[in-house]
Amino acid sequence: METAIIMGVGPDQGMGAQLCKRFASLGLHVFIVGRTQSSLDAVATDIVADGGCATAFVADATLEHAVVNLFDAAADLGRIDCAIYNAGNNTPGLIEDMSADYFEYSWRICCYGGFLFGREAVKRMKLANTGTILFTGASASMRGRPNFGAFNSSKAALRCLAQAMAKEYGPGGIHVGHVVIDGAIFGDKVRNKHAEFAEKLGESGMINIGAIVDAYEYLYKQPRSGWSFEVDVRTAIESW
Repeated sequence: METAIIMGVGPDQGMGAQLCKRFASLGLHVFIVGRTQSSLDAVATDIVADGGCATAFVADATLEHAVVNLFDAAADLGRIDCAIYNAGNNTPGLIEDMSADYFEYSWRICCYGGFLFGREAVKRMKLANTGTILFTGASASMRGRPNFGAFNSSKAALRCLAQAMAKEYGPGGIHVGHVVIDGAIFGDKVRNKHAEFAEKLGESGMINIGAIVDAYEYLYKQPRSGWSFEVDVRTAIESW
């Protein structure tokens, strides 16, 4: 059986969970990876109820042994055909106010975790000379902005890592892509944790999760004769 690993899964109406459900609907056995067992189990239950196959797997993206164990478990079940790194939270703040630990934490989640994930995916996919690795980016991947120095630098580093991997492993049949999500996502996280901000933007000012997931599926399904490295997604009214 072909498997997909999606790391960075939270609430049902969130990017990670919706990616899991979409790729399960394509016939892959999905490894649902995050840090909260109850959230992962809920997504797995929905997938199985819809006739799909899923495994909930708790792992910390910044721990090397945890990432290695994850890929070993998925490879034992079948060929890893798709791996999506969706981990990483915004880390705002002024540079002068940041502790070294705070800055390093942002880098460890966004870039170092992406390195561990990408490295382990490549090792397995090289055996079959095929596979797709996708990384979740943001507008922060493309430019520096005040009050977001930690997040900007860590997301930009992840994008450069992904681009290097695309050039390094593309000739061997491994498609590496990067999705720039330019704006707030209309999901549980922004509605529950930033209710005032969500109300200010309104539904038309936030990106539809399904449209973002469409971009990942598009990259995954591309033939070798027409690969894209990057797709960016935003609302019609986003200033960019």
